Amino acid sequence: QVRVVESGGGLVQPGGSLRLSCAASGSIPTFNGMSWYRQAPGKQREWVAFITSAGTTNYADSVKGRFAISRDSAKNTFYLQMNSLKPEDTAVYYCKVNGGNDYWGQGTQVTVSS
Repeated sequence: QVRVVESGGGLVQPGGSLRLSCAASGSIPTFNGMSWYRQAPGKQREWVAFITSAGTTNYADSVKGRFAISRDSAKNTFYLQMNSLKPEDTAVYYCKVNGGNDYWGQGTQVTVSS
């Protein structure tokens, strides 16, 4: 059974930084990549960033230049470094591991407020 757990969320002031982690455990049939999504109150879930099994990354325009996705293969853990945070980045952040099937975590809350 595959388990995906996010952590690292919290309250941060505008302009601040946070690093989210996504730990995947269990037997993933075929690892194809991993994505971060977020969902703000009253809005649909939106894609934020992804990293492929080859290490290729891509970002939504709204976070490009401020967020960075990375992977520690030895730990089967993924990260989202978020810098220059804005109030509009406030959301629950989810990671999704694509391993043949999609495996979602439970989310971690990020609040950007002064």
